[in-house]
Amino acid sequence: MNNNHPSIIFTGHFAIDNIIRFKLKNKETLGGSVSYCSLSLSTYTQDVDIAIISHIGTLNFNNSLLNEIQTRNINLEGIKYTQVKNTNFVLDYFDHARTLTLKSRSPNLDFNDIPSRYLKNPPDIFVLVPLCNEISYEYISQILKQCPETYIGIDLQGFIRKIDEKGKVTYIYEKEIITNIRKIIDLIGDRIILKGSEEEMNLLAGECDDFEKIMIDCTKYENRGIYIMTMGEKGSMLTKKGERILKIPAFKPKKIVDETGAGDVYFSIFLYEFIHSDKSWNSIEKAAYLASAAASFLVEKRGPDGFETKKAVLKRKNNQIYIK
Repeated sequence: MNNNHPSIIFTGHFAIDNIIRFKLKNKETLGGSVSYCSLSLSTYTQDVDIAIISHIGTLNFNNSLLNEIQTRNINLEGIKYTQVKNTNFVLDYFDHARTLTLKSRSPNLDFNDIPSRYLKNPPDIFVLVPLCNEISYEYISQILKQCPETYIGIDLQGFIRKIDEKGKVTYIYEKEIITNIRKIIDLIGDRIILKGSEEEMNLLAGECDDFEKIMIDCTKYENRGIYIMTMGEKGSMLTKKGERILKIPAFKPKKIVDETGAGDVYFSIFLYEFIHSDKSWNSIEKAAYLASAAASFLVEKRGPDGFETKKAVLKRKNNQIYIK
């Protein structure tokens, strides 16, 4: 990566999203956290080197879905193509709830497919954003060995989703799944920055259904990593061992059209601001406010389009108009 700018690598599957709203089918769109994270960050600032590591199955993937990403300054040499079906989700929304079904799945990511130059000159942050358990414990272990100073971002969703034989995606406490992610947290240690929704973080904590208790549970790990819980209109919470729990409000959007990917926008902007900070808890709080403001733009447009520049995000942050 270029030493002149901070650098972030987003790692996980691209998805083909077939979105149904109130029983009406929409045109398929590009999904996956690697998409939303990289596009939002490249809109927010030019002062960052962004790369993606992924595996695309060519049998059902239309390359035109990548048009927007290919116009940005985003390095795509870490994408491997094979003649299999790509990860494909059906997202059925109704009355602010959704049913998620996996129709097909790209292969697991292989550490040996990571371009060697990414490892010789490691990024500031490796962000692991799987969709359906495509990143293994061993994959992460090898990254840590090769990149001993790199922070590791973890998005819980793709590590703890349970997918049944019909492809239905659920969040149900399953000991094996939770044990695996806890092992990953212990493996990464102080360098971890973990983000999950309230549902995901509740599962990680053992289903205690209390926001304060969920955040306190995160401080039980033997590390001083950062733990983030996003809660939609209720805002977000952050914790770190030895620090007060931060409560960040949600900023009020002009309208709500599509909530898909708001957590990804939050995470990517937070991580960028974290890199630029002095790593103090006060500066991390400021980063979280910017991340929350950035996420509020995403919901105003359909699909991966609601991204804004840092100038616009700062203006909304400074206006301090929150969802009550």
